[in-house]
Amino acid sequence: MTDHIADPARGVEVLAMDRRHVFHSWSAQKKIRPLAVARAEGSWFWDFDGKRYLDFSSQMVNTNIGHQHPRVTAAIAEQAVKLSTVAPEHANEVRGEAAGRIAELAPEDMHKVFFANSGSEANENAIRMARIHTGRSKVLSFYRSFHGNTAVSAASTGDNRRWSNEYATGHVHFFGPYLFRSAFWANSEGEECARALHHLEQVIQMENPSSIAAVLMESIVGTAGVLVPPPGYLAGVRKLCDKYGIIYIADEVMCGFGRAGSWFAFEQHGVVPDLITFAKGANSGYVPISGVIISDKIAATFDDQVFPGGMTYSGHPLACASVVATIDAMKDERILENAVSVGNEVFGPGLRELARRHPVIGEVRGQAVFWGMDLVSNPETREPLVPFGASSEPMARYKTECLARGLMPSFRNSWIRVVPPCTISEAEAKEGLEILDDVLAVMDKYCGA
Repeated sequence: MTDHIADPARGVEVLAMDRRHVFHSWSAQKKIRPLAVARAEGSWFWDFDGKRYLDFSSQMVNTNIGHQHPRVTAAIAEQAVKLSTVAPEHANEVRGEAAGRIAELAPEDMHKVFFANSGSEANENAIRMARIHTGRSKVLSFYRSFHGNTAVSAASTGDNRRWSNEYATGHVHFFGPYLFRSAFWANSEGEECARALHHLEQVIQMENPSSIAAVLMESIVGTAGVLVPPPGYLAGVRKLCDKYGIIYIADEVMCGFGRAGSWFAFEQHGVVPDLITFAKGANSGYVPISGVIISDKIAATFDDQVFPGGMTYSGHPLACASVVATIDAMKDERILENAVSVGNEVFGPGLRELARRHPVIGEVRGQAVFWGMDLVSNPETREPLVPFGASSEPMARYKTECLARGLMPSFRNSWIRVVPPCTISEAEAKEGLEILDDVLAVMDKYCGA
């Protein structure tokens, strides 16, 4: 790892430019002070003062292959010299290679890939495909979910960011399994699974099955707390979709491409969706790209019927080159295996040990490099540390304490996510857990234990 040469004066200039001209997402503009990032490498990035941060956020849970992976940056540079851009209407060498690499990872009978630029666009277009294919309009999704910020994907989202973005119609929400805060008064994973599936079928029946085009679900809910589905749940959803002729869309935007320890998280549950959306880890966001992997049956709907969707930058050559390089590097360097190993050997045991020592931690759950913790104000009642959707002095303190110790955190509401790159080493993972231990000792003061 190369050292970073500090340049504080330039950092002041960069922040001033940002505050003068950049309008930030999900923010009240006068209340933020962004961290000015100078460079990054592997699991780390540096500010202009020369301080380095261990990236336990993977930025937006997307740098699965780490920062500045040389094979990926070289592929982008090589493609830029060869062909920087080409309209999506044309056939292009690297676009075809990227689609082929992705299709090879998908289940059988899924040979086509539609490219977009973000997870939001991927989910938007998957819903469009499902609606046209079925001739139905409604889409069912979890209350605890995030599917994006375009009109339809925002309406499908369940968390509170949906509230001011509900401009699309035909979206219905339901409760998924979440044993720690069970909506079904369950006492075991088996009960939670069975009752959650019963609830979903009731919603389907009450909404009129013949009006429902799709069930859209994150295979592992990400933003809303890293909720790993109990055994049998995804298979039960697949069965319900088959029973009522509903399209099953697996949102793998956050949990796919190694984050959960496999190419796609649904693989571990023995199910095959009809449509798969992806983004983030497909190329770690080095150049924006996303897409929908389409079952042959749904793709055939558009053999003679026009698909009414597309973007100027769909399948951008620079992005596609980075996808090819990312998939090849992840295979050659056994990066998925590293994610599983560090999850089993370090994060799982380490986070559970933190939970034993810190009463502010209500529950730990996750796998590979995809972990979540519920923070509570009372361990007995499991009262969340922060009310849902509320601003939070405790979580602001959590971020401040992490950054002061050189750790970039990931959190929302009372959920902490531990989501470093899939390439993180055991030593780096242990270093991050030591920092978390110190910070959680501060956070314990907010817990009434």
